[in-house]
Amino acid sequence: MADEKFSNFLTEIIDADLAEGKVKEIHTRFPPEPNGYLHIGSAKAIFINYMIAKVYGGKFNLRYDDTNPAREDDEYVQSILADLKWLGAEPNGGIFYGSDYFEKCYEYAEKLILEGKAYVDDLPREQMQEYRGNDAGKPSRPSPYRDRTPEENLDLFRRMRAGEFADGEKTLRAKIDLASPNMNMRDPAIYRIKHVHHHRQGDKWCIYPLYDFAHPIQDAIEGITHSLCSLEFENHRPLYEWVIRNTVGGEFPKQREFARLNVTNTVMSKRYLRELVEKGIVDGWDDPRMPTLSGLRRRGYTPSSIFTFVQQAGISKADSLVDMRQLEAVLRAELELGAQRRIAVLDPIKLIIDNYPTDQCEYFDLPNNPNRDANDASTRAAAFTRELWIDRSDFFEVPPPKFKRLTIGSEVRLMGAYLVRCTGVDKDAEGNIVAVHADADLETRNGNPADGRKVRGTIHWLSCEHCIDAEIRLYDKLFTEQNMVVLPEGADFKDYLNPESVVSVPHAKLEECLKDAKPGERFQFVRTGYFTPDSHLPGVYNRIVTLKDSFKL
Repeated sequence: MADEKFSNFLTEIIDADLAEGKVKEIHTRFPPEPNGYLHIGSAKAIFINYMIAKVYGGKFNLRYDDTNPAREDDEYVQSILADLKWLGAEPNGGIFYGSDYFEKCYEYAEKLILEGKAYVDDLPREQMQEYRGNDAGKPSRPSPYRDRTPEENLDLFRRMRAGEFADGEKTLRAKIDLASPNMNMRDPAIYRIKHVHHHRQGDKWCIYPLYDFAHPIQDAIEGITHSLCSLEFENHRPLYEWVIRNTVGGEFPKQREFARLNVTNTVMSKRYLRELVEKGIVDGWDDPRMPTLSGLRRRGYTPSSIFTFVQQAGISKADSLVDMRQLEAVLRAELELGAQRRIAVLDPIKLIIDNYPTDQCEYFDLPNNPNRDANDASTRAAAFTRELWIDRSDFFEVPPPKFKRLTIGSEVRLMGAYLVRCTGVDKDAEGNIVAVHADADLETRNGNPADGRKVRGTIHWLSCEHCIDAEIRLYDKLFTEQNMVVLPEGADFKDYLNPESVVSVPHAKLEECLKDAKPGERFQFVRTGYFTPDSHLPGVYNRIVTLKDSFKL
């Protein structure tokens, strides 16, 4: 049985099947189409199928649904495998391709034809849809080609395979029930002609099986026990079972459906995501603003935060829209304990300590992460010199009300170092402040005044001589509209793009020890947020998530 941490309506079904002896070893699969990159919604399907196999000590297959070559590419094949490995969802049952089964699918199609359960239709797609209609209570009109003999159908189907006909000129349809209340059972198309180069099969085939025909055959051949898929396939279940019953035969996998994962302020449609990429609105499938797993990885998200988010969002048959801030909160809680602290000055202005020796440099020990276990008290040394960088927002010549940082005549604590009192400023010809001057209380190392006086503010700082330059990218939600699933009629999803989804800060200063930081390493920049080096752009740091949010887990 599944443990309480991973118990849901799907595990209840599996527990019952095991108890009744219907199955012995659980075998699941994840069947992505390699026509784009996986996204956060895909992570739910991966999590469910992988975790069920893992919890029950079973097998988990990766099977590429590469039966529609028009938009498929090896780039997507490689990206999908990279994403699964990154998530830790290793396919211990094997890696397969739908195209591995083309010959077998073809054999089963001929079997249906010979048994009078499939026929070649000459109706074009639009006319086929017109004949079918959309009234579930009214039978569909039969195609004039529905009563072709098995011999005629077999001849035409073989000629389809031989390439005698143009795209769309003929279609192979299953012959089921034109009066079925389930429209999917009304003679669905199972093969179509596509003279398209296949990324693995080359030009061997010019006819390709449709998903509703190929997928159940593949499941049955691989010995899948539970075909767990999203809710839009619920009405396809009778067809799934019909295909297996009339082709492979035997006990067929149990298809069960769950609600998809919809997340606020983003889109999950591969068509929309592809449009963002192809029109240059984002800089690729792994743009850190994208909901793709590669985009989230580049942004700095962790595999554990994504799986935890999916589990917390719940596994049910009820559609829901999950707040993206829940994923951020999960990650923030993880990084609060795991990420080391560093200093970054995003909008630098020079602070000159006039009473500090010009040629002197000393080091102060700053904690790497005070939120960790008390036994982990690691520190790093921060250089202190006469000229420092502070953030421009930490100084006001004319301060706003309740301002507790640096202003002329005020005293603040330089984090982990000295107390300083502002004595004046330097301005350029236009009156802009270019430097702030202060004197330090050199008796107050580590910010602790000997006389016990109260100091109202603490600011962070960097030595001008011991820092590195960097570009900081502050990422926000990609769309302004919370529910991108349901938009007003006629609206274009691009109308809701957030113009401030990324803000570049080009001249930031970072601690010197960050010069060797690698993509995938995550840091808390004091008072700013959590950041990671960009995997494509040297010297660029991406904000993963802010320090705080009102969202509660």
